[in-house]
Amino acid sequence: MSNLWIHIRNSTGIWIGAAIYAFGLHYFVLPNELMEGGVTGLAILLHYAFGWKLSLLTILLNLPLFLLGWRAFSKWQIVYTLIGTAGLSLFLALMEALIARNWIVPFRSEKDIMLAALYAGVALGAGLGIVFRYGGTTGGIDIVARIVSRWRGKSMGQIILFSDACIIGLSLIFIPLEKVLYTLVVVFVASKLIDFIQDGAYSAKAFSIISDHASEIAASITRELERGVTLLPARGAFSGQTKEIVYCVVQRQEVRRMKTIARIVDPRAFIVINDVHDVLGEGFKEE
Repeated sequence: MSNLWIHIRNSTGIWIGAAIYAFGLHYFVLPNELMEGGVTGLAILLHYAFGWKLSLLTILLNLPLFLLGWRAFSKWQIVYTLIGTAGLSLFLALMEALIARNWIVPFRSEKDIMLAALYAGVALGAGLGIVFRYGGTTGGIDIVARIVSRWRGKSMGQIILFSDACIIGLSLIFIPLEKVLYTLVVVFVASKLIDFIQDGAYSAKAFSIISDHASEIAASITRELERGVTLLPARGAFSGQTKEIVYCVVQRQEVRRMKTIARIVDPRAFIVINDVHDVLGEGFKEE
């Protein structure tokens, strides 16, 4: 795959994620007076306080941060951050125009705010997850976190968590405590979906089988499942005996057959099964 095609693919993915994120903000978050963390949360606060457009606030707040963090990013990180930030502001402006013309009617719930919070978390998490998966960001607190992390030695996670807590805490000035508590649901659901998308929606199972009959087990797997197998040399720490470990990755629907094959060859085999994500290669996904 050429570098040009990779950059086009990543840029397209970032814009798709930014569009979903912008949709979630205008369709679920703002009409139900919910919140978000980071610089976007600060923009939402200013929107609640003064009625300013979110699209304009987002670009105005991110621009000085981007200039501040210019040296903290590599060339393509800068480009992808610009694409994500510009895309978010553009799609926020598009949503504002569509809502003003009543072409899109935001979802507002008076009786079941939990439903709005759950769907807001899904939309925001899906959008940001796609942006992050393709190497982009939407600017904001990620830039500050990177700079402070290098300067003070703090982890980026701690910095982002602290800033989100401060911004969500400030929102108590403008929205009721009940809405702030629902915002925590939004943040929780979004964070889980971000992790899910970044780790890969596709998952498989990795088998590590320790046995005195490793070669026979490997041959049976190759013959019956047509899967590639790796034999790893190992030595028992207590016994000092040398053995081989059978390592093989299979699809989830093949787990039961894999166990059966190993047990038939060696009923005393020691089997460890792990979840794996984003399996690339023959028999799985091809990049």
